[in-house]
Amino acid sequence: MARTKFTKAEISWILYDVGNSALVLLATSVIPIYFNYLAAKDPAVEEVAVGAWGLAETIASLIIALLMPILGSVADMQGMRKKFIIGTVGTGAVATVAMGFPSTWLPFLVIYVISSVMLNASFVFYDALLVDATTDERMDEVSSQGFAWGYVGSCIPFIVCLLIVLNAEKLGLTMQTAMLIAFIITSVWWVAFTIPMLRNVEQKSFKPYEPNAIAKAITGIGNTLKAIWADEALRWFILAYFFYIDGVHTVIKMSTSYGANLGIAGTQLVLALLVTQFVAWPSSIIYGRMGRKFGTKTMILVGVVGYFCITLFAAFFLRTATEFWILAICVGLFQGGIQALSRSEFGKLCPKEHANEYFGFFDIFGKYAAILGTGLVSAFTFLTGNPSLGVLSISLLFVVGFFLMLKVPEHR
Repeated sequence: MARTKFTKAEISWILYDVGNSALVLLATSVIPIYFNYLAAKDPAVEEVAVGAWGLAETIASLIIALLMPILGSVADMQGMRKKFIIGTVGTGAVATVAMGFPSTWLPFLVIYVISSVMLNASFVFYDALLVDATTDERMDEVSSQGFAWGYVGSCIPFIVCLLIVLNAEKLGLTMQTAMLIAFIITSVWWVAFTIPMLRNVEQKSFKPYEPNAIAKAITGIGNTLKAIWADEALRWFILAYFFYIDGVHTVIKMSTSYGANLGIAGTQLVLALLVTQFVAWPSSIIYGRMGRKFGTKTMILVGVVGYFCITLFAAFFLRTATEFWILAICVGLFQGGIQALSRSEFGKLCPKEHANEYFGFFDIFGKYAAILGTGLVSAFTFLTGNPSLGVLSISLLFVVGFFLMLKVPEHR
């Protein structure tokens, strides 16, 4: 297949994924560990640190879920998408650096929630800007390139930060100073890779300016949901997406915990996480090109089947570090591709002038609603006393998502 030549706007859009992914990777690995380090200083909190962290994540997700359909509607007005990106990235970068200053757990957790909200809010505006950066025909490959370069790009500052934190004592640094340096590196990386998108991607699709836009956006949420439900393609797609992407995020969230439960060393788990990032890089690019050749829907279905097989492997065969590495490689093969093609398919289905408003619901159904899978794992594990059966229950989400996806019309 001929190599695709990307436009300046497409490259600039892709680069934002490189920038934000550094904080995503830090937030899923090092930051929770550092929070436990701060919480351990307070005997009254040490035993409930996991609950406090979970509550903070829940609060951040609820704020996003409540705000994004409203702010997304306002951002659809002429010239507003990039202004919201500037606001969320700027505030998020400052908050990320600020996390390095508290020496106690509570102010750190409050600042983390602000950073998390800004990071995840920026995703909605960024996702919506995809419809302005490229065309429907090129959307699959551009979206896949974003995920691909985000995976490999995030590893560069992450490895640097990890080396600083792990060797803090040898470098003559306290843990707090080492983390502050890590937060500064991550924030600078995020902002630096945001600038090209702000300079080179113009908002081409928009709706006219409306007075009292926020009030109208609040009252219009119900109308947007009705419009999504009335559109056959959007209705079946968003339902299918809810189930299979919930399964994807459950695998991401629970794999490390499940591996630790099996007695696999923490070092092996972190290294396997990096392997997933590197495997996902070329896999996402290949996935995007295959989506263009065989169809987006077909490749999403392939990804759903792939994840179904991954859950079966985890439930029945995963017992050692070697098998966890095999799992990490398999996840990398499908993780970026299924997320990228889901984003581009939704971008093609939704009305361009309301892209932010629609992507607000898309992100709620996806990134912030991954509760069904974790609930299934918990319920089956507690009922049977067998964690493997808990993991196996995730496969139900992929089965439902697969059959719902079959109902999505091939063409508009």
